[in-house]
Amino acid sequence: MSRPSAKPVVHIGQGRIRATEWRFEPGTETGWHIHGHDYTVVPLTDGDLLLEEPGGGTRTAALVRHVPYSRRSGVHHNVVNNGDQPLSFLEIEVVEDPLQEQRLQTMMRFGDAWNAHDLDALMACMADDCTFHASAGNSSEGAAHVGRDAVRAAFAAVFDDFPDAQWTRPQHRVAGDVGLSTWRFVGRTRDGVSIAVDGCDVLHFSGALIVLKDSYRKSMVPPKA
Repeated sequence: MSRPSAKPVVHIGQGRIRATEWRFEPGTETGWHIHGHDYTVVPLTDGDLLLEEPGGGTRTAALVRHVPYSRRSGVHHNVVNNGDQPLSFLEIEVVEDPLQEQRLQTMMRFGDAWNAHDLDALMACMADDCTFHASAGNSSEGAAHVGRDAVRAAFAAVFDDFPDAQWTRPQHRVAGDVGLSTWRFVGRTRDGVSIAVDGCDVLHFSGALIVLKDSYRKSMVPPKA
């Protein structure tokens, strides 16, 4: 669903503190985003916001005028005014490293591209000298695919092996030049065998792009008779 955009008004935009007033007319939204920094919200009105979260979940956040609350970096959501009255709040972020936010945004685009089975979008998130270590292979690091051509071919093979694959419940974190994405892999093989297992990617960055995707995935073992 596409909605009109809420209006951000930046009051402080330089240095380590960024203060943005968000003004929501009824039916408007921020759009999907990942918070790259720790932040505090100071409601300027009373009311309820609808929070859309990865995996299709939603919940309500109550705004109480002038009663602040804080959240850590990595929160991933879309914020919507689903009511019939205007709402607003002041968002105050502690900006430590703008590159961290860029890396989180890359991780979000990367996850979306996997679920869309979009090879071009996936490779737009990868550095020129990228490498992919698959969760299985004949070496201790899994099958290693080195270089853009090899990585693209390996990604394409995943979509070929699992035509309806989805990576649900995504969570993203960045520390320095390393990111961690956790998810639940859900799909069926071409033979119709269903798979639903948890896994993660350890992502190494060069600038804002991924230079190494190192994947890990649980292995399901049939119960003993």
